[in-house]
Amino acid sequence: MATTAELMYSLPTLAVFWIVGVIADRIDRKFIAAYSDWIRAGLTLLLLLFVHYDVLFVCFLILFLRSAISKFFGPAEMGLLQGSIPQDQYVQASGLNQMMMGMFMLFGMSLGAAAYHFIGIEGAIMIDCASFLLSGLLIAKGDFPEHARMPNGRNRIRDIRIPLLLKDFWLGLRYIMGNRLLLVLISGFLFFGIVNGVFAILPIFSMKYKISPDNYVVHSSMITIFLGAGFLLGSVIGPKLIRRHTRTPILIAGLFISSVLIGGLGFTDRIEVYLLLVFIEGIAIAPINIALGSWMPELVPPQNMGRVNALIEPVMMLGHSLALGFVALAFPAWVSITWLHYLLGICTLGVSFYYLLALPSLVRKRASQAHEQEQLQEPHTTTSHY
Repeated sequence: MATTAELMYSLPTLAVFWIVGVIADRIDRKFIAAYSDWIRAGLTLLLLLFVHYDVLFVCFLILFLRSAISKFFGPAEMGLLQGSIPQDQYVQASGLNQMMMGMFMLFGMSLGAAAYHFIGIEGAIMIDCASFLLSGLLIAKGDFPEHARMPNGRNRIRDIRIPLLLKDFWLGLRYIMGNRLLLVLISGFLFFGIVNGVFAILPIFSMKYKISPDNYVVHSSMITIFLGAGFLLGSVIGPKLIRRHTRTPILIAGLFISSVLIGGLGFTDRIEVYLLLVFIEGIAIAPINIALGSWMPELVPPQNMGRVNALIEPVMMLGHSLALGFVALAFPAWVSITWLHYLLGICTLGVSFYYLLALPSLVRKRASQAHEQEQLQEPHTTTSHY
């Protein structure tokens, strides 16, 4: 049942990824984000009803629909953020986003467990519903500039036809293929999906089968807490490092350090050392996410932001699914816990070297092109001789 529920969250990505970005670029992004929250609130109330009557098939269907609707929120939110802040604040905004993720990792699971314990599954679902209602209300009340909400002008939903959706999706794909720097960055997300897929289950496996079989539930929760604390600290340090050293070296160095730490996690068999390495890993990962999260809005014009952002998740989901499939087949018959860590570290190291070989030259080329374009745009002065 748990596996089926997880599939209900992941499968909608494959069902709607080709449409969500186009919708976010064609329709009012504020409207999309707010109604995405409100529709999920309504679906959550239906989930509460069917959970009460124990109709599991319909519960899974609602989870699928809720996840599908949530896919429309991300591209719209990214587009609103891109258009509402100046370019020199992208790094700070991405850092704040990582801090919120760290707070969620620190307290989200604990708050969810506490809600389930004290007010039951129905109460926890009601809190979930209220959070969607409040989020949608805040977005609806937000004062976003029109160029952030509708970068391609006003369009009506009834004017969006299937041929137009397919044409716009293809244009977004062509835009990515034509931008070498953007293509290199997004291709790395396939490996990030692999890393996320394995790392989602690896700490629990390590506790259960290697380090702490008797207390693996408690220690697995502590891993989330230590990783979240590392995220918070890394989110504070990350923007300062990027301002001082630029994104490229921080991204490459962060990936290299992460690969070493992941290998160290496989080597250790003591819980205190494992938690310490996880904490440092969180510090290393946060600047990586900040660099990538702040780079995308600079590389992609607002009118294409939704389409490009929507194509990232399927790439990550492909890596995520491949990784989980490999673990399901290979563990524990062919691959041990230790070697899962080593393979994950090797994969992360490969991404680091891939970026090391590809990114610096592409960044220099882009900077040179931008400099030449600025010179061409400068007004020419002429001297008259009489």
